[in-house]
Amino acid sequence: MFDIALRRLKDEVAAPMCQSIPSNVSPGHLTLIAFLAGLAACFAGAVSNDWVYPVSLWLLNRLLDCLDGSLARARGTVTELGGFLDLLSDFITYSLLPISVAFGQERSGVEPDWRAIAVLEASFHINNFVLFYIAAVASKRTTGELTSVTMWPALVEGFESGVLFTAMLIWPDWVAFISWVMAAAVFLGTAQRVVGLIPVLRRLDSQSTSLSKGKQRN
Repeated sequence: MFDIALRRLKDEVAAPMCQSIPSNVSPGHLTLIAFLAGLAACFAGAVSNDWVYPVSLWLLNRLLDCLDGSLARARGTVTELGGFLDLLSDFITYSLLPISVAFGQERSGVEPDWRAIAVLEASFHINNFVLFYIAAVASKRTTGELTSVTMWPALVEGFESGVLFTAMLIWPDWVAFISWVMAAAVFLGTAQRVVGLIPVLRRLDSQSTSLSKGKQRN
């Protein structure tokens, strides 16, 4: 919901930090370290009885995840591979973290509500499918309508996800409640995109049909 508004602020805050990063440290190095910190946060969330360790590792993951893209833009070294690996590491970490917290609850003798975790994971997959489908169609079209659908602010984006995952790590007893709330917000955002996407796809199909008929006449 706040990602677009915070993007410029993020780059402004990250700029002086990027200047202090040695030239032999690449954005890819930061992505790798961020991924390892995210995995370590998930592991700590599953086995640690103290929230300080998993939260510290998670915040390190979030900091480096912000810096890798900013560093790439500052150095003019933005690549498709770098963007892919950045998103892949985020998706893996996002998927594992609620599972890890729930496993930690189970390990401590508290029976977690795995239904909440399953519904949350399902909401991630459905939302990602919609976004990836829009991106796939947009890559074959010159219209900006699909981009506008993709860029609609959702209730839960990167910033909100970070806040909610942090809350899970600090208050693991509330992981089920937070998961239900997060899943509902993700489903709502996905539904909003689908509602906006359907008429756009219909117009594109209509344009394609008209073009095909025009070519047949010629």
